[in-house]
Amino acid sequence: MEEDLEFCVDYALKLNAQYAEARFQSDISESIILKNGVPEATIFTEERGISIRTIINGSIGFASTDRLTRKNLKRTVERCVKLAEASARSLKEKTSMAKSRMGRGKVEIKPKIKSDSIDLETKIDILREADRHAISAAEEEEANLPARIYTLDTQTTEKIIITSDGANVRSVIPRIALSIFITANKPGRGTVQRHFDLGETSGWEAIEGWSLPELLSSESKSLARILKEAAKTPKGVLDVILGPEVIGLVAHESSGHPAEADRILGREAAQAGETYLEKDSIGIRVGSKHVNVIDDPTIKGSFGFYLYDDEGVEARKRYLIKEGIITEFLHNRETASIFRVESNGSSRANAYNREPIVRMANTFLQPGDYTIEELMEDIKDGLYIKNFMEWNIDDRRFNQRYVGLEAYRIINGEIKGMVKNPTLEVTTVGLWSAVDAVGKDLKFQAAYCGKGDPLQGIPVWTGGPHTRLRKIRFGD
Repeated sequence: MEEDLEFCVDYALKLNAQYAEARFQSDISESIILKNGVPEATIFTEERGISIRTIINGSIGFASTDRLTRKNLKRTVERCVKLAEASARSLKEKTSMAKSRMGRGKVEIKPKIKSDSIDLETKIDILREADRHAISAAEEEEANLPARIYTLDTQTTEKIIITSDGANVRSVIPRIALSIFITANKPGRGTVQRHFDLGETSGWEAIEGWSLPELLSSESKSLARILKEAAKTPKGVLDVILGPEVIGLVAHESSGHPAEADRILGREAAQAGETYLEKDSIGIRVGSKHVNVIDDPTIKGSFGFYLYDDEGVEARKRYLIKEGIITEFLHNRETASIFRVESNGSSRANAYNREPIVRMANTFLQPGDYTIEELMEDIKDGLYIKNFMEWNIDDRRFNQRYVGLEAYRIINGEIKGMVKNPTLEVTTVGLWSAVDAVGKDLKFQAAYCGKGDPLQGIPVWTGGPHTRLRKIRFGD
């Protein structure tokens, strides 16, 4: 395959391309859906192909194919070059690729247990067993689960990337994920829903680590208790502790997305939205000194793991916010050239026929030194929001709203019962500025981040520790 990629790059250069890039990508995936204890669908897919990018006279061309004969690859390169030449005629701003730390090497993650070595019936039985535990746990709390959907996804992605300026990298990365959607009901108390994802760069061994029967039992009991016990949320100015699931979502949505350089340039406005940050926002304060938001694709086992991005650039940890100050944006080579910096390896594509764009990987609030008990003991009147039911944020990633699911009242440093759906409405700067203490219990959650047109869903982790905010207004 490398010979084919080298041919594509060399041929593009012969056709007067100033830059050429060829990427092979293969995705082998299996998806199993269990709905209310019954297998709903089993889907197996395999996609493989090559994409080409060229720059001619400051214009980018992109083309892809799944017909990997030398003759068709030649035609694909020619099509890519013609697209670049055609758009160059009306181009106002020329494109270039910033000098970056180009990679040369191989990354292969070998699972302890290959997912395809486990037969289909065993996979379904494991989901059914966890489902039975969820139902039993709800019944113990005098509730029922009328709707339960589990989607188990396994995927192995192979990529080879060769560029005309030195990159030559190959990666083989297996991933496994489980999406869980549960609806609980209690007569006279209504319904409540919970959705969350688990995901890792791993093989089947991840399933054992997740302890699904215990996890789903705990989640079901929590939903039943919310229906049975949750009281009205108090109004007024309160201190609040956000759990890792909530603060991870905040880090992703209000720090990761605004820092994407293509958004800052206005290129994502029609698809994924805008950002409150400007080109000259490096150095501005958006939070307290306790706030450090990081995006790091190099975390072993993470759902968003990679060591080379899809332009062949070496990946590294990126500090988006450091001690409350905007420190770095997420860049691919094109945006890095515009900003006159090096790419920090943030270019990703979710399939061979999608162009790499600026993306997050694993975005999280850096942990501090506090235990959750220490965070609580200094609160006279407040709330603890462990996880969320729903959220939304405006196009500029500035005004946002998070509705809690499992949440508790805190009085004089102690938990004093559950509260129902506390709603946190705050600006990005207001939220991060209110942080006065950060816990040390860093935890991650899996997610699929959507962006681009056509839409590209990319595996990521969001995360953080328990985090305390002061003087947040709830209610009217």
